[in-house]
Amino acid sequence: MATRQTPATGSRVPDAVRAKQPAEIVAPPPGTITGPLPPTPPAPGRPAFRLPHPRPRPTYPPRPGRGRRPWPVGMIVLVLVFLGLFLVAMGIGAATSIDLPALFERQAGEPPPRSFPVLDPSRPERLTIPSIKVEAPILDVGLASDGSVDVPPLKRHNEAGWFDGGPTPGQFGPALIVGHADTKSGPSIFYNLPKLKPGQRIEVLRADNSVAIFEVNSIEHFNKGKLPIQRVYGDFSRPSLRLMTCGGSWVGGSTGYSDNVVVFASLVGTKKS
Repeated sequence: MATRQTPATGSRVPDAVRAKQPAEIVAPPPGTITGPLPPTPPAPGRPAFRLPHPRPRPTYPPRPGRGRRPWPVGMIVLVLVFLGLFLVAMGIGAATSIDLPALFERQAGEPPPRSFPVLDPSRPERLTIPSIKVEAPILDVGLASDGSVDVPPLKRHNEAGWFDGGPTPGQFGPALIVGHADTKSGPSIFYNLPKLKPGQRIEVLRADNSVAIFEVNSIEHFNKGKLPIQRVYGDFSRPSLRLMTCGGSWVGGSTGYSDNVVVFASLVGTKKS
């Protein structure tokens, strides 16, 4: 069983964006007024109409604006009294070293805990999946000569392989553990992996004597040529686990089975061994 990793490529500016020119400022045509209009010059001569004795207009108290009412006297007095009490409290606090303003503020308290734990790096040593009766040691695997993730040798087909190029189980990111589905002699460690169901538990014993507890999210089949690399290997939003083996139809040759079976699981707890 082999899974391929596609090396991440660096981001680049698309040609359509790079071809765009900076915005240009278009100048107005000659003679266009671009500022405020000049004042109108006064006309010469006397005005056509003028009152000899202008009468003063009667004055009235201003009306309150629509939708706005003057504050009642009682409300103003209440605000002043509250302000006075607050200033007195500030003075008492300064004299007695009591932080009285803090009594009026909402206590922030401790920030809410994360909905999932995060563990320090520690090499995985044993995999336990009670629902399909898997109890197996874990060895380290790297990349095969063709660039795919290697698997345990056939003489150790009843052991799981942790890909040591990724996170350890419990760290941020997807820890990858692979295993054989079967051999010529019969079923192997991950033969019953497709029988897992969402909500079931997976435990990984680590070298620091902690146990990372994962909950299955989904079990999915992917054609080996269409494995969603980013989803399987690139999700670093939380600590997670990927169990992977072969499945689907037997093709033979260097491909073997046509599909990869991938179990997606998330870290939900820890315990001491």
